[in-house]
Amino acid sequence: MEYLKRAGAADEADLSAVTDTVAGMLRDIRSDGIDAVRTYSKRLDDYAPDDFRVADEVIERAIDEVPDDLRRAIDFAHDQVRRFAEAQLGTLDNLEIETEPGVVLGHRHIPVDRVGAYVPGGRYSLIASSYMSIIPAKVAGVKEVHVATPPRAGRIHPGLLYSAHRAGADTIHAVGGVQALGALAYGALPDVAPVDMLVGPGNRFVVEAKRQLFGEVGIDLLAGPTEIGIIADDTADPFIVACDLVGQAEHDPFSRAILITTSRRLAMAVIEQMDDHLSAVSTEEVARQCWDNGGEVILVADEDEMVAVCDDYAIEHVEVLVRDPERFIDRLTHYGSLFVGEEATVAYGDKVSGPNHILPTKRAARFTGGLWVGKFLKTVTYQRMDRPGSMLMAEHCEVESLAEGMDAHARTATVRLERYTRRQAS
Repeated sequence: MEYLKRAGAADEADLSAVTDTVAGMLRDIRSDGIDAVRTYSKRLDDYAPDDFRVADEVIERAIDEVPDDLRRAIDFAHDQVRRFAEAQLGTLDNLEIETEPGVVLGHRHIPVDRVGAYVPGGRYSLIASSYMSIIPAKVAGVKEVHVATPPRAGRIHPGLLYSAHRAGADTIHAVGGVQALGALAYGALPDVAPVDMLVGPGNRFVVEAKRQLFGEVGIDLLAGPTEIGIIADDTADPFIVACDLVGQAEHDPFSRAILITTSRRLAMAVIEQMDDHLSAVSTEEVARQCWDNGGEVILVADEDEMVAVCDDYAIEHVEVLVRDPERFIDRLTHYGSLFVGEEATVAYGDKVSGPNHILPTKRAARFTGGLWVGKFLKTVTYQRMDRPGSMLMAEHCEVESLAEGMDAHARTATVRLERYTRRQAS
């Protein structure tokens, strides 16, 4: 393969500084609770109220402010996300099987009790991230979902409040970043017990906070600054390719926008058009930083190499703009979400189409998919046996335990063999 444009290398010192900063903030929040949350919120968002919870009357007023067309769009998206989550839940059944006479094994899917849903709102008010987190949790049966989202000039976008409220949020808090995640994890917010799980996308600091908190709480995945990859051949329209790359580049200066193509002509046309596309949007400053630092154009020899390179990158969103795009549903294996054909652009998935937009980044698609209803469920197992079934297990368990040198394990099997044999004999 040939790089016609390559992204710059990550600054390891900068990444280390993020890690250290987050660790210090979480340490303060664990120690000082709401006082530390308020201190960091004042410093970072110029907002430190007595109570971060958005009052019911504020939500009600915000709902009245939402324009009808936005309300319809949010309602449409809610319906799409809910229907897809309900269909996903329908594929998850409890299980019980008798593997040997008298040996019954099973599993149950049990929702977690309490979820903290982080909704980014610093640079943009990401309305969609509210229902992408809340609706699958509620469909799964989560009892409590507590939302945290950063205020902008002391308030939250009315559309976001409407969306989170409509999706079923139990509380909404105007607090952002690391301080929000720490508050939810450690129970620093009044009347909100420590959550069992944190979900939602975010910037580098939010992702690092989730990483450091994992283990004390569960997380969905590390969903950092967004990524788009487009695989394209000579049938793709360079205008559409460039437009869609910029469409994701506006998210964050640290986002990534990658074109993998078999066509040098297409690659050069996209590169030549990028300046026009960047200049066409009001978010040019952010999008241009992303393209300059995280944009790549890769020329490959053939379709097989296209697939291999795309899977190696394990990109969050992948658009497939080739002659027969549906074939790639089976050919590609490492991605967060796939957009098959020109008609399915990433922005649809980000906002309204239904599959979740909280997806793995930084090659995590090699080992995990994105957020979905199943992430909120614990799959727990059980087993029960009658006496003959227990004796069958004991025979094998005793032998293996002794081979491992685990005498106490073996003894639990041996005493059952002896006890049940005696009772059978009597």
